[in-house]
Amino acid sequence: MTRKVLLVDDDAAVREALGQTLELADLDVTTCGSFVAAKDHITAGFGGVIVSDIRMPGRDGFHLLGYAREQDPELPVILLTGEGDIPMAVKAMGQGAFDFLEKPCAGADLLAVLERALKTRALVLENRRLKQQLESGDPAARLLFGVSPQAEALRARVRSVAPTGAEVLVTGAPGSGISKVAEVVHLMSPVGQGPFLKRPSASLGPQDFDQLCQDAAGGSLFLDEVSALSEPVQFAVLERLEQGPDARVIAGTTADLNELVERGAFNAELFYRLDVMRIRIPSLAERREDIPVIFRHYVAQAAEQAGIEVPDVGSDHLATLMAQDWPGNARSLMSAAMRFVLGMPEEIGQAAELGLAEQMAQVERSLLIAALGRQNGRAAAAAQALRVPRKTFYDKLARYGIRPEDYRR
Repeated sequence: MTRKVLLVDDDAAVREALGQTLELADLDVTTCGSFVAAKDHITAGFGGVIVSDIRMPGRDGFHLLGYAREQDPELPVILLTGEGDIPMAVKAMGQGAFDFLEKPCAGADLLAVLERALKTRALVLENRRLKQQLESGDPAARLLFGVSPQAEALRARVRSVAPTGAEVLVTGAPGSGISKVAEVVHLMSPVGQGPFLKRPSASLGPQDFDQLCQDAAGGSLFLDEVSALSEPVQFAVLERLEQGPDARVIAGTTADLNELVERGAFNAELFYRLDVMRIRIPSLAERREDIPVIFRHYVAQAAEQAGIEVPDVGSDHLATLMAQDWPGNARSLMSAAMRFVLGMPEEIGQAAELGLAEQMAQVERSLLIAALGRQNGRAAAAAQALRVPRKTFYDKLARYGIRPEDYRR
């Protein structure tokens, strides 16, 4: 969640005192002494909250509020008011101020209002980001969620594989989204405007594949769990691929096809023909920092389906989710989101079997990886972003076996 605060007050002593209070609360504070000085910081993409005094020389807090709302009507502005300015502050609330506090205000009171405003701002920005993805012409950005280096590498792989038109093998753990990745490959391919047929491999007979290729002509045919193809169907598929199918073939599997080939349980020639381009989907346990983004998406989706308002997801709940391994991956996370929206008690699962120290360690490891990903593997910059001394940061990397070079793009 964003933690930025723009503090505007012409009184230098007040700026310094409040600024120190906010910094001690782990907030990223920028201080300004006037509207003119603050103006350049106020943009539609500002990732935080504005706190401003009402009475200032020149352009006052009302001018600042008006300017902020011109840039972004949803940018929270908290006004600080003197004893005689309360009617003015109430008027400002009617003009769109988030809240107001009477000076001198207690640090705890200001922090309480700020926490509400910051959560509101974070939710607004996240909703905008998701909407932008949905409206984007890039299906990989629109449909494959995540902020981790692994998620970005997955999207990059899909973008490079999709235009080739070659056969694709998509692998991953159960529930990791194999069919979704296959669909994105189709949408970004030269035949993306054609049909996308999805069929479970276990149900196919020897004659079915020819008919499916004809039905999917000019599009893509996705064979779900290709490891379940019977031996006669494997030969039929291989023969059809060698002739040149009418549709692009995308295969998906949760099994280790290399092992099946070694055991003679899967046709080696078919395997090599399908494995022209491979896309591996990382599990949620490998990219825990993506869990909050994916969970919030599923919560919004579930709330829309249920016809109710999207509930707020607290940081404590997200930390609990990040501490789990999610062997069911996105599918089980989607179920958890539905239970959350419906107010059903959550089954903590594996996290309940871990002690507090183990859960905190998992969360800490995820935060370290996320910071490295955002800083392109630059450890010094990641340490600074997390406000951790460099030695401490490197000690933690060594403890968790994290290598910064793995997160350089």
